Amino acid sequence: MRRWRRLTEVLRRDDGSAPLEFITAGLILLVPLVYLVIAMANIQGASLAAAGAARQAARVYVTAPNAAAAGERMRRAVTVALTDYGVDATTASITVRCSPKPSVCLTRSGSVTVTIGARAGLPLMPSALDLDSAASVAVRAVATQTVSRFWVGQE
Repeated sequence: MRRWRRLTEVLRRDDGSAPLEFITAGLILLVPLVYLVIAMANIQGASLAAAGAARQAARVYVTAPNAAAAGERMRRAVTVALTDYGVDATTASITVRCSPKPSVCLTRSGSVTVTIGARAGLPLMPSALDLDSAASVAVRAVATQTVSRFWVGQE
């Protein structure tokens, strides 16, 4: 009987276990939360980079004097915009759609739609394991600009 009473008294005491519980629970909850915040910041940065790249690419495309110059300017603008945010520009995909004539982009009062696809890498993923595609999130952005009705190009 005495042993039982002593055992229940020992179990009821709460001396010195609070710091240990705080550290354990803090690590279990805090580490994934910090990782999630960093991962979301990377994804948000990549989506902002894609949006800026698409917008700038559409702008430089519609102001170019011809289609060849437009393509070169657009690729340069995308590379600069994505690199500024730390996104790998070599893996980005660029798609251009034109209306009202899909075969001729630079027509007066026509519209040019540029779509940029990129990948946001997750933090702390080693590149040695070749997990680049599995450990990344795809982001996409679309921007449309209208060619000036006063545009005079050289084809």
